[in-house]
Amino acid sequence: MSTATSMAAAPRGVLRRLLELMAPFRWWIVAGVLLSFATVGSSVGLMAVSAYLISKAAIALDVTQLSLAIAGVRLFALTRAAFRYGERYVTHLATFRILTSLRVWFYTAIEPLAPARLQQTHSGDLLTRAVADVETLENFYVRVVVPPLAALLTTAVACAILGVFDLRLALVLALYMALTGVALPWASQWLSRQAAHAQIAQRSALNAHLVDAVQGMADLLAFGQAQQQRAAILAQSDQLHRAQERLATVRGVANALAALFTGLAGVTVLLLAIPLVSDGVIEGVYLALLPLTAIAAFEATQPLSQAFQTLEASRAAARRLFGLIDTPPAVVDPAQPLPPPAGKTLAVRNLHFSYPPVDDRSEKPVFNGVSFELRAGERLAITGPSGAGKSTLVALLLRFWDVADGAILLDGCDLRAYAADDVRACMAVVSQSPYLFHTTIRDNLLVARPDASDDALIDACRRAQLHDFIAALPDGYDTLVGENGLQLSGGERQRLAVARALLKDAPILILDEAAAQLDAVTAAQLWQALEACMGGRMVLILDHSDQALQRANRVLRLEDGRLVQPS
Repeated sequence: MSTATSMAAAPRGVLRRLLELMAPFRWWIVAGVLLSFATVGSSVGLMAVSAYLISKAAIALDVTQLSLAIAGVRLFALTRAAFRYGERYVTHLATFRILTSLRVWFYTAIEPLAPARLQQTHSGDLLTRAVADVETLENFYVRVVVPPLAALLTTAVACAILGVFDLRLALVLALYMALTGVALPWASQWLSRQAAHAQIAQRSALNAHLVDAVQGMADLLAFGQAQQQRAAILAQSDQLHRAQERLATVRGVANALAALFTGLAGVTVLLLAIPLVSDGVIEGVYLALLPLTAIAAFEATQPLSQAFQTLEASRAAARRLFGLIDTPPAVVDPAQPLPPPAGKTLAVRNLHFSYPPVDDRSEKPVFNGVSFELRAGERLAITGPSGAGKSTLVALLLRFWDVADGAILLDGCDLRAYAADDVRACMAVVSQSPYLFHTTIRDNLLVARPDASDDALIDACRRAQLHDFIAALPDGYDTLVGENGLQLSGGERQRLAVARALLKDAPILILDEAAAQLDAVTAAQLWQALEACMGGRMVLILDHSDQALQRANRVLRLEDGRLVQPS
């Protein structure tokens, strides 16, 4: 399903899928509903028995006539506190478990989409979906699913209590509770629909602006554009605040009307009960009990306006999440993949490739019949201008994209016949911009081989000419490298990438302009370190520098989507 199709999916389908995600936690939700009902039921009981006790005390001749009512007040007071604690504990624990499950579910769903299908998604928007939109769904289970069910049970009990005295009292209470619990929330949802959608969209846009501003702060300051970016962020923030204000206005009016209906219900029940007491149909001691019971029952319906408003925000957030995860992945593993390859031969035959069209605009073909072969121990360099397709070739070899026309053969078998993880396991890549995580040097190395020992880490760093530098640091291998390795120099980051490639010990080594961003001296040192990686391996060098080309057995040039002999 395309993103556009999924985003336009019917709300019922969205709700059904949200409820399916809730299935593993259904008993937690049931427990939350029952405890919420028990809490409100205890409040109703406490109010009713307290009213009866006060009325009875005015006419009682002996305190023993009040003992049962006193015990009831104590019972409901204690159970109300106990049930409230249990309800908060269970619902919050369920919320945290659901939140954890949703984040794992979302990450698991988008992982197969990376990197090919996520290239058109802004990192700030992706962060918003993974954090804010998922947290919005957290409210769906606690504030949308639980309150209506608890309110339904409470309404039934409260109407049954009043119906014992007179059916008309129960009908009046049911009418007012329907107004407060159904009509008012429905109107609130209808009035909030546009604002809820705007809030989700504006929040995503604001986060995207903030990510751009933070990541490009140095350039903005250098070119004197910081104030313009600040103005754009403030304008986006104002739009978000206006959407939030509209939601708050609707919520405030709904709460006010709910309080009004609650008061009117109590007054109406009282006006109906007075003639019944006067006619002797109901004992006078129950007169205060009836309206106070009705008022107490509205504790269950008052959250419903916010619940329906939250429902609309949850729908909008869910559409954004489903719209992304419903995108078909660019690469799909075969139903019965071949055993993992040994990585002894690599052949590219008559390769044609174009990126999918963007905004209905066809893309220029990247490759038009590219062919080459490579065996273990050989070094092939492919040169060409920037944008010729060298990095695209790496993406195809790693199965980030699949070949549509032509073939890539690994150990004589089509690359698509293997599981993508098995293909990537036999390749080590050193790119011109390796990503370093905001953690320690040790953890960044362990990305290549999580079970590597300290001796293996040190050996890899020695061969990459990095160990002496690390050993001189106060925290050694436990030194934090900063976001994307900004605490390290360009040469140190590249040597760390080389150390990772050595640690992986894959049979195929791919060097994608590994020294492109380094000065001549640092680049020479890096290539010297790379020599430690190349021995006995199949090496594919994608570069146009003389230092890189000198280390290859063969050199081909990529021009107009074809490989030719360099002139």
